[in-house]
Amino acid sequence: MFKNLIIYRIASNAAFGLSALEEALQKTPFTPCGATQEKSVGWVPPRGEEHGLLAESVGGQWVLRFFAESRAVPASVLNRKVAEKAEAIEKEFGRKPGKKEKQELKDEVKLDLLPLAFPKQSAIWVWIDPRASLLVLDTGSQARADEVVTLLVEGLQGFGVALLDTQTSPQAAMAHWLLTQEPPAGFSIDRECELKAADESKAVVRYGRHPLDIAEVKEHVEHGKLPTKLAMTWDDRVSFVLTDGLQLKKLAFLDSVLDEAGDEGGFDTDVAIATGELGRLIPDLIEILGGEGRAELESSFITPGDVPY
Repeated sequence: MFKNLIIYRIASNAAFGLSALEEALQKTPFTPCGATQEKSVGWVPPRGEEHGLLAESVGGQWVLRFFAESRAVPASVLNRKVAEKAEAIEKEFGRKPGKKEKQELKDEVKLDLLPLAFPKQSAIWVWIDPRASLLVLDTGSQARADEVVTLLVEGLQGFGVALLDTQTSPQAAMAHWLLTQEPPAGFSIDRECELKAADESKAVVRYGRHPLDIAEVKEHVEHGKLPTKLAMTWDDRVSFVLTDGLQLKKLAFLDSVLDEAGDEGGFDTDVAIATGELGRLIPDLIEILGGEGRAELESSFITPGDVPY
């Protein structure tokens, strides 16, 4: 549970309870793709129990599970079948299909082939911390995160969110830590980093399993290569890679956390561990990045009126 994090601030006027959230999620439960349907998204019970609740509360923390299924016809197969149909028309009628007719052929072929395509499934853990007004998504893809946010904003009256923003950009902070070779209090810098040139060359330097407290890294930053990823550990409890977009990737709970949990497992334990540790990590991360940026916060919230229909 939780390998990547994209974090949102929930609007202060978004007042709703667990029952209202459950009612909203019930409007869009997940149903598998139909034979000619390209994609289907919705909510599934996070405990994995059939007909279970779609919004679970563990220790006051709310956990949801977004599910998606898609069918796709390989472009090479689609194009080949369209070409075959176009060739047949040319032979029969002595003319090549026009642009509009080719598009119609493409749509027709796709409908024929979609039932034969194997469906692909994916899921995203969703955590709402009602006390801290945070929405946290377990994905490293902003496009996937946008799907989840859209479904929540459409279904939950008055719900609005904005991507977490900080006074100091992650890139500026990471550059400072690498230049001074001093990690922020409570954190350590690990052995992975990506630096990218801001000029036209777009040159990229990557370090993996390599010490970063060396002159070479400092020189790269001094010469204009800015960090886009930096591996860090918080409080010897959680390791992650911080990105310039304020995402956390490759999240891992360390032995100290797992040892405290003992042999007890299951959904409630996993949620308690994840939300307990991350509920302390996120405020500390915000603090070392200078606190939240609130200058344009209200105008950046995504609300129902911003969702295209």
